[in-house]
Amino acid sequence: MDRTRLRIAVIDSGVNPSHPHISRVDGGFPENDFLDRLGHGTAVMAAIQEKAPEAEYFAVRVFDRELRTNIDALIAAIEWSIDHKMDIVNLSLGTSNPAHAEKFAPWIARAIIVSAAGVYPGELPGVIRVSPDPNCPRDQYRSEGETFCASGYPRPMPGVPPERNLNGVSFAVANMTGFVARACEGLVDRSYESVRAKLAGSV
Repeated sequence: MDRTRLRIAVIDSGVNPSHPHISRVDGGFPENDFLDRLGHGTAVMAAIQEKAPEAEYFAVRVFDRELRTNIDALIAAIEWSIDHKMDIVNLSLGTSNPAHAEKFAPWIARAIIVSAAGVYPGELPGVIRVSPDPNCPRDQYRSEGETFCASGYPRPMPGVPPERNLNGVSFAVANMTGFVARACEGLVDRSYESVRAKLAGSV
């Protein structure tokens, strides 16, 4: 295992390794079937890889035929990511049920989790919280209090107008994960506090 490389888990609908925007896939979960059948996870991973191409990437599939899952599957995906020594966990989904918040708590300090604002675990302390900003260029981000704002658009598709492409908070989280990965690359201490300070200093 090459521990000089960042390890990034993308918890989503899996990945299509043959997509032209996907440069590498180093593994995933379930180990025998993390193929993306929706296209969403592939677009999310591609947005991150565009900014951090040297990292190792793992597709952790919690969606299959639709963008729906349950809290047990979500916690299992985070647990798998932590057990496999991920430095960063991209989690562009979450739950609005406050009763589920405590289920995330044991894992937050064990990796840098980047998640959507307004849901859990994004609203918990120690998580990089992200909101979409349609006016933010894809190569920039900004902070607004405790929340980072980033573009809600994935990598552009040739011949497809941006408004016809996928867009939304998932891609704001993905774009921000790319910036988080860049911040981590220059840090010996990859704690939440150090990463957040690096991000705040480079805006």
